Amino acid sequence: MKVSKTAPSDNLRPRLGERLLFPGLQPRAYLAHCSISPVSVRIRQRLEEVLRSYEQLGALAFERWLPYRDVLRQRLARLSGAVPQNIALIPNTTQGVLSVALCFPWQRGDRILTFAGEFPANVTPWQRAAELYGLDLQFLPLAAQAQPDVLGALESALQDSSRGDVRLLAVSLVQFQSGLLMPIRAIAELCHRYGAAVCVDGIQGVGAVECRALEWGIDFLACGSHKWLMGVEGAGFLYIAEEWLPRLRQVMAGWLSHERTFDFLHEPEGGKLDYARPLRRDATFVELGTGNTLGYVALEAAAEVLEELGRGNIYDHICAYNDRLEEGLIDRGFTSMRSRPASGILSLIPPAGGLNTVQWVSALAERGVICSNPDGYLRFAPHWHNSLDEVDYVLECIDALM
Repeated sequence: MKVSKTAPSDNLRPRLGERLLFPGLQPRAYLAHCSISPVSVRIRQRLEEVLRSYEQLGALAFERWLPYRDVLRQRLARLSGAVPQNIALIPNTTQGVLSVALCFPWQRGDRILTFAGEFPANVTPWQRAAELYGLDLQFLPLAAQAQPDVLGALESALQDSSRGDVRLLAVSLVQFQSGLLMPIRAIAELCHRYGAAVCVDGIQGVGAVECRALEWGIDFLACGSHKWLMGVEGAGFLYIAEEWLPRLRQVMAGWLSHERTFDFLHEPEGGKLDYARPLRRDATFVELGTGNTLGYVALEAAAEVLEELGRGNIYDHICAYNDRLEEGLIDRGFTSMRSRPASGILSLIPPAGGLNTVQWVSALAERGVICSNPDGYLRFAPHWHNSLDEVDYVLECIDALM
């Protein structure tokens, strides 16, 4: 079935620094896109349409919305620099990382590298793989401030064969605490030189910062939709590089992982129920069971908006916002964790002797400024709809609380 959509009206077209698509958003400055993004009116209208169709048609509605998944793969490929046919639609980042961790062709004694400070979604799956397959999970130090020597620490670990061969590095595109934008291209080149694969957790970057999975040599890229992609919870994607598809062990598989998945449901004659059907060899073998139609349609609508604005324009706008906010906060005694090139996250340490980060988040929320406090940092994360004029208000709130 061909997907056809009506072009959005002028009042529903996104404009940098304007909240036209968020008429119901209550906070004066919503700066928590690194946590959960608010839902735009374009998403809400699409979701209402999906729910209405299921209300009216039941199972028939499934066929109507199924083509949106292929459109979504194409949009996600453009946003992440990947290949549409190598993208699987999954519930979240954890599911993507876990699929790689359990399906990778490990040998007992293999070594996995990751960095201290990674979000648990990019750690727990590797811990499980290490326990199940007899692997050695090694954490590399990562300085929070300034520009850490990521490549130096990584190469030292890759060269050290005393603990076994390094088979894979697990790393985030953007570190969730400090907002450090990792040099993924250089990391991938270095890892490949030593025969190691690279699995990237992209949830704190894709949608805001540049990502070129194919060009940079990323082997696996997992990402959820509810942060910088501005979708809803429960939807995401996993990109698997072409050369890895025949090498993965298909440990993660469900009824939708088979070839000719629906034959036994739709053929006119019986006897098509075949449990021995081979598993698909493309990335979709990790699409285990019934997918989240609402989440995928919402993500397609959100990705459409990002494409209309242009990833580069979005990044420049976010950086301009954070530049202005960072300068004002440093003048007020805050210590910035921001490195260059920057991500969409501005993390700071508050001045000593004042409010702690939990108190800052709570007090700012009472004044209509929404931010977050991961592990002792005060974290601001604007997106394309945040107006630069908001910064003055945020700083006024900071002054009042100091």
